[in-house]
Amino acid sequence: MITYQDFLKETNTAVFLSRLISDHNASSMVQTAHDADLYDRRKNRTINEYVQKMYTLSGLAVQDYTASNNKLASNFFNRLNTQRATYSLGNGITFNSEGVKERLGIDFDTRIMEGGRLALIHGLSFVFFNVDRVHVFPLTEFAPLWDEETGALRAGVRYWRIDPEKPLQAVFYEEDGYTVYRAQSGSNLEIAEEKRPYRERVRIVPADDTPEVIGGDNYGALPIVPLWGSRLHQSTLIGMQQQIDSYDLICSGFANDLEDCAQIYWLLENYGGMTDADMARFRDRLKLQHIAVADTTEGRVTPYTQELPTTARQAYLEMMRSRIYEDFGGLDTVSFSAGQKTATEIQAMYQPMDEQADDFEFQIIEAVQAILRLIGIEDTPIFKRNRITNQLEQVQLVMMEADVLDSETLLRKLPNITDDEIPDILAKRDAEGGGRFTTEETEEVFDV
Repeated sequence: MITYQDFLKETNTAVFLSRLISDHNASSMVQTAHDADLYDRRKNRTINEYVQKMYTLSGLAVQDYTASNNKLASNFFNRLNTQRATYSLGNGITFNSEGVKERLGIDFDTRIMEGGRLALIHGLSFVFFNVDRVHVFPLTEFAPLWDEETGALRAGVRYWRIDPEKPLQAVFYEEDGYTVYRAQSGSNLEIAEEKRPYRERVRIVPADDTPEVIGGDNYGALPIVPLWGSRLHQSTLIGMQQQIDSYDLICSGFANDLEDCAQIYWLLENYGGMTDADMARFRDRLKLQHIAVADTTEGRVTPYTQELPTTARQAYLEMMRSRIYEDFGGLDTVSFSAGQKTATEIQAMYQPMDEQADDFEFQIIEAVQAILRLIGIEDTPIFKRNRITNQLEQVQLVMMEADVLDSETLLRKLPNITDDEIPDILAKRDAEGGGRFTTEETEEVFDV
């Protein structure tokens, strides 16, 4: 593992960065992240690399080209990670203080959603605060330099190339600025732009509107913060891959059996003179052309069929589906189709998901607070979880508490109103109230 202290000992930064990128790409965490990307795109690695095999007389395994090889990839990984990310971040993040989100950028919620989902898939993503907005770097494109003593992120290089034949682009981020590097195909990294501060002050000359840099400063700390997907610091693919592979293999195998009619076989009588190779060719002819020549005076070919074991496979698939959702802590929406659910029943169904969301949101809080400290703000993000509810029952319960709640709290508890809508609703209520209620002048009468 290459650390920040190793970087301090180097004299040639370009050579060091090349070695850092190479070691990072070869790490087990990045290799797992690449596999996770395949599962996220429904290109499940195991099932797509699976090949039907048969054995020769010598016991050698060879590919069976006559057998069907359906490859049915499930979408569990994409769906469950998306479900966990949107559950906590689908309604955006709010803060106690006014104007915080404006300083973080108008697309802050979108970027944090992107970073959170990548953190689940890869195990880790990186959030870069750039003056008035945030950017997200995936683990597969950012090589970090951790401090050996504190474990803090002290520097890192973001790298990418749009094609293997195109130049490698790299930006080295340090606490006192960033430097741009570039390398042509097959060559070493070279400086393309000298180190610059993160925040620059520019002056525009009216004559030609050309900006002129007149100064700059930094944040006092690296403006890139790590965003972990969980306290385990690993991809959600770990432990889940085997279950998904098992489900895919059973589904694909069932489809292959239906297509190949693998449960149909033949008995050949009085064909003792045929060699194993002759019988294999005879079988292949029956499977491929559905016709073969048989001498009915001396021999007979009798086909036999057998029902496919549908019940056992269906039971196994249902068990695996339930186990995948249970182990991940996800919510299987099939359970909601059994009938109308009460609020208590829905709450119980969400319990495993809430437990995982608590862990995930803790990682989000740490990352967001680290960003806020860069601009001198102390606040804590507030989440509104995106869940299915019995809205009628929940609204009735909230309205029963209306007498003891203020207007803002009441609106926040209503399930069909988002946090972003609350300020506008309160403002409109105040405006309507000011026009609706008037003060009448009263005339006092005294007896003389």
